[in-house]
Amino acid sequence: QVQLVESGGGLVQAGGSLRLSCAASGRASGYAMSWFRQAPGKEREFVVTISWSGGYIYYADSVKGRFTISRDNAKNTVYLQMNSLKPEDTAVYYCAAGRAPVTRINDYNYWGQGTQVTVSS
Repeated sequence: QVQLVESGGGLVQAGGSLRLSCAASGRASGYAMSWFRQAPGKEREFVVTISWSGGYIYYADSVKGRFTISRDNAKNTVYLQMNSLKPEDTAVYYCAAGRAPVTRINDYNYWGQGTQVTVSS
């Protein structure tokens, strides 16, 4: 079992930055980690994924160049640095752990509870 806890969400003005963290506990070794987000009235969508080694990273086009994912396996923590935030980035952000760094939601076994990110215009 893997437990995931996100933190770092909040309210920020457009153009601002936030850094999300996802702390993993339990048997978290070897998992790829990803961030997804869900805006009100919309389906959950893929944001970015990172392999266990950190050698493979893939971003959704909507965040490429603005968001940066990183991980510290010694701390079992994944980070999402979000810059140049836009109102359309407003959503609940979830981290997820899975055996491969893929974009499909159903391939992830473990999810955090989510953290709200609100970007005002």
